[in-house]
Amino acid sequence: MGWKTLNDMDLNGKRVLVRVDINVPVVDGVVTDATRIQRIVPTVQHILASGGKPILLAHFGRPGGERRESLSLNQLVPTLESAFGAKVLFAADCVGTEAELAADALQPGQVLLLENTRFHAAETKNDPDLAAGMARLGDIYCNDAFSAAHRAHSSTEALARLLPACAGRLMQAELEALEGALGAPKRPVTAVVGGAKVSTKLELLGNLIDKVDYLVIGGGMANTFLVAKGVDVGKSLAETAMKDTAAEILDKAETSGCSIVLPVDVVVAEKFEANAPHQVLPADQCPPDSMILDAGRESVAAITEIFGKSQTLIWNGPLGAFELEPFDAATNAAALKAAALTRAGQLISVAGGGDTVAALNASGAAKDFSYISTAGGAFLEWMEGKTLPGVAALEQ
Repeated sequence: MGWKTLNDMDLNGKRVLVRVDINVPVVDGVVTDATRIQRIVPTVQHILASGGKPILLAHFGRPGGERRESLSLNQLVPTLESAFGAKVLFAADCVGTEAELAADALQPGQVLLLENTRFHAAETKNDPDLAAGMARLGDIYCNDAFSAAHRAHSSTEALARLLPACAGRLMQAELEALEGALGAPKRPVTAVVGGAKVSTKLELLGNLIDKVDYLVIGGGMANTFLVAKGVDVGKSLAETAMKDTAAEILDKAETSGCSIVLPVDVVVAEKFEANAPHQVLPADQCPPDSMILDAGRESVAAITEIFGKSQTLIWNGPLGAFELEPFDAATNAAALKAAALTRAGQLISVAGGGDTVAALNASGAAKDFSYISTAGGAFLEWMEGKTLPGVAALEQ
């Protein structure tokens, strides 16, 4: 990898502009989930311990280029101070005289938080003049917001080209985990891809087929592939218009040497609701008045057997309707098996995506995975093989 880390930078006495993702949920001015704040603590504390002065750049919500007090980052100061164990000062803009005076006045051991970058419409346009204004505030640029790295914005792309640049601890961990999973993985490699629609993950599937040995397809996506194989899925969620595309993916996988794994048995119910009466049937025997809501035990056994002979696992999407009991059973069982193999040192497991993180947390498996990405869109675009502007800018 061609990017530098904090270890490569002389931080002593330097003002370090740190792009972070602290877009946390807030209710009545109170942070209700500080996970994203906790994940940037190692970067901020390393800079402080090295004699540097962290200056945080971040967006918050979608103000559309207008100043909106409800989306001011000022309300996060108490939570940031608690997390960092340091005094956090606030500047009411991310460029201009007030920001420059605040940066000049910053003392060792203190952190400066700049106002929401998206109060400037130019931010999302990757405006070079806005980036230049930000650059005047610091000596070094550090990107610790992988979750925003798929956006070419002033604070993620243009700014990185104006100052000596490096990856923060969270960005570094994310890039190393993904490089280990897809760039130069230990084989065999298995990918689990679930979710509702094939149409939203075509690029992902196309990229993975050439890079993994086993591709496990679950959720509503699996139904579309079953339809492509001539299976009647009753009232199940399926994109019948995508069946030809699914068939092409199956053919491409066969020529690429990638084994696609579909459910062999399924859990069906007549209603999409928790604890609806249900039964387990072979995948090709879904009744006309029923819908497939989960993979069955035989399917889970086949999936976990593949996990057992794999060395690397990448997971994006649940195997069934995990939000409804008992249709979370397949996702939970497979996740716990992956967690156990990881804990035993037999598997490198990397997972990401909103539903994925929620499902793995619900199963109790998340804590034992090698790496859980909270980056959402950036994680998906990396898996699709796309270049992320915020990462590419660090490789100058």
